[in-house]
Amino acid sequence: MRRGLVLVALIAAGEGVFLLPFVLARVFRPTLLDAFGITNLELGTAFSLYGIVAMAAYFAGGPLADRFSARRLMALALLTTGLGGLVLADFPPPRTMNLLWAFWGMTTVLLFWAAMIRAAREWGGQSAQGRAYGFLDGGRGLLAALVATLSVAVFAWLLPGEASAATPEERAAAFRGVIRVFTGITLASAVFVWLVVPDSTPGADTDDRPKLSLEGVRAACRMPVVWLQAVIIICAYTGYKATDDFSLLSRDALGFNDIQASGIGTLSFWIRAAAAIAAGFLGDRIDASRVIVWGFAILIGGCLLIASGVLVPGPAWMLIATIVTASVGIYALRGVYFALLAEGAVPLAYTGSAAGLVSVLGFTPDVFMGPLMGVLLDNSPGLPGHQHVFAVVAGFGAIGLLAALAFRRVTRDSTPQDGEVR
Repeated sequence: MRRGLVLVALIAAGEGVFLLPFVLARVFRPTLLDAFGITNLELGTAFSLYGIVAMAAYFAGGPLADRFSARRLMALALLTTGLGGLVLADFPPPRTMNLLWAFWGMTTVLLFWAAMIRAAREWGGQSAQGRAYGFLDGGRGLLAALVATLSVAVFAWLLPGEASAATPEERAAAFRGVIRVFTGITLASAVFVWLVVPDSTPGADTDDRPKLSLEGVRAACRMPVVWLQAVIIICAYTGYKATDDFSLLSRDALGFNDIQASGIGTLSFWIRAAAAIAAGFLGDRIDASRVIVWGFAILIGGCLLIASGVLVPGPAWMLIATIVTASVGIYALRGVYFALLAEGAVPLAYTGSAAGLVSVLGFTPDVFMGPLMGVLLDNSPGLPGHQHVFAVVAGFGAIGLLAALAFRRVTRDSTPQDGEVR
């Protein structure tokens, strides 16, 4: 029972901390742009500043996670992130938005990310690494889907009439209510983590409690599998960032209104839950790296279909089915790419440092994908901009596929002795 509650707390924290920085825009991108009076490029710039701060924070957060209690780090991260939601609800100007997203880059990464990855690896033990990360990301997807579905319902309920007939002021007021809901969930997650997650510090039960140092980072840098894992995550995360475009794509390509477009964004979250959990079970049965190869193949196929433009004009279900297919590949990858830490034989003591290192490189799409998507979408309005976005994602998918095949070759050809670091 306690073990199950800890997993639920990790899931709640893992998604709750990203509701305000990312989920809000993923579900309500058209509404957010209108309410704040900004362009795709201006929103992308805020995302980019988040990513720039996050790069340094990933690096520093790894040693922190190997030294301090995950419970305390995660609870503090959720609290400070939630407080930022109070600022967002006032619809700040672009300059303040940039500062807010940069602040979130610190709170969600330095204090949170590596601590969560380490806690999930410890929860999975020796035999359930795929399930640990699959349940974590799938559960996060399920929570995101529930929150997104609830938020769309709240948004519709707060509007005085049909979405298509609402004035800009009415849509902005309803959207402010959604921001407050997301803020409340984030703060509630902080309390949940504090009450449920054990207050365990790495090495606290032994005499070799780790000091805050770069020893783990140096060890991780010597492992080829860590560098290949970083490339895999870069390419997979580029696909994940492109899911921000699904709701806008449905509006531009299919003529959906704000409520309908938000529904497409919400559908992606439901797919995440199923795909990540299924990928986790498969990863424990046939190796996470093999699931990643399949995930990239599915991602490439779906993105190439969207990029080709053959689906529009045409029946709406064809484009929606393609979005579903691409989402399956994207979220299967997310479900297991951190399980490669165990498959690559990264020592448990260096989990936080290795996770921080691969994240510094792997999550660089936080820096470049927002502005890149903004430029592509603003310079080629309508369907052509979306085609360019997904052509880029398909290219990254091909690179990721090659990296995954190389990872399998390295791990197959290398058989480490007990205690040996690859």
